[in-house]
Parts: sequence; C-alpha cells; structure tokens
Amino acid sequence: MSDRPEPTDVTREQAEEAVRVLLRWSGEDPSREGLLDTPKRVVKAYRDWFSGYQTDPGEYLRRTFKEVHGYDEMVVLRDIEFESHCEHHMAPIIGRAHVGYLPTNRVVGISKLARVVDAYARRFQVQEKLTAQIAQCIQENLQPAGVAVVIDASHECMTTRGVHKRGVSMITSQMLGAFRDDARTRSEFLQFIGIHGGR
Repeated sequence: MSDRPEPTDVTREQAEEAVRVLLRWSGEDPSREGLLDTPKRVVKAYRDWFSGYQTDPGEYLRRTFKEVHGYDEMVVLRDIEFESHCEHHMAPIIGRAHVGYLPTNRVVGISKLARVVDAYARRFQVQEKLTAQIAQCIQENLQPAGVAVVIDASHECMTTRGVHKRGVSMITSQMLGAFRDDARTRSEFLQFIGIHGGR
C-alpha cells in the first residue's frame, strides 16, 4: 500500500516562477545573469530530491527468494547513506540508516533494503517518521520475525540556522517483533551496527 499523495496539478513553469518569487523575496534580482537559469536548476533538483513521491517503496520488496536452506538468523545492512529534507524548514538531513530483519521463509536482495530507505528519504521528512516508515514497510511486505531500523543523521535546520550547533547528530530507532520483545536479539543487532560495544 502506498502513501503517495495525489499527482499535483502544478506545472513546471509555475514551480519555476515560485523560485523567482523566493529569489526576489530574498533581495535578489532573478533576471541577473547568474540567476537566469536558477529556477530551472532548482526545479530539476527538486524532481531528484523528492522523487520518493513517485515511488511505492513496498514494490522493491515484492520479489523475494525462498531458497535459503533454512537460514533464519539476522540479516543486517548497515551504513546506508541517505539525504533527505526536513519538512519544517526544507533543510537537508544527511545521515546513515542501519536496517536488520529476521527472515521467516524468504529473503530479499540487499540492494532493495537501501532502495526502501531512499524512497522514503526522498520526501519531506521528520526523522522519527522516516525511521518508522522504513520498519513498517519491511514488516508489511516481508512478514519477518522482526525488524530493526536505526537512523543517525545531522539536521541542517539545526546546524545552519536557529541554534547553530554543528557536529550534532540525532539517533532514532524502531524495533518490531523479536527486536522489540527479545533484549538479546536487540543487543546483537546494536553490536552489529556498532552501538553499545560494537565497532
């Protein structure tokens, strides 16, 4: 099930004009040489940065593999780099996601876990919501015995404005199934990703 919004009726020309308005509001002259192509570039960048709205992340997890010879131990993909944008200030969020699951009778190609992270990251986000969306998507589509997601990210809405605190990162986690219910399973995952005596 996708939580994508309905297709927009805003045209590319309207989006470019909105950029010109922001440039004027900032005190700039959008008609000067250095800014002439900026609206086109910004709109093109937005199409890339927010491509997650055109994607159903669950689709990446629908092709699975059952020939795993009974493997039922933890599968962990760590240090998945991502870029997102804060929905409050539209400022970048730069971080890493660590994803783990306990397969029941099937596994998924590991690149698909990274694609799920990217699909949700390429939307306006709050880190807590991003963490929960990734975990719930994996749980719903793979039906594993458990899912764990930890995200460590820096927020430029905090580092480049407001309190101006650099070098600060935020960690969020979502534990489902065995990772929530079994402290040993959770601890093993955290060690794998380098938290609490790991790396």
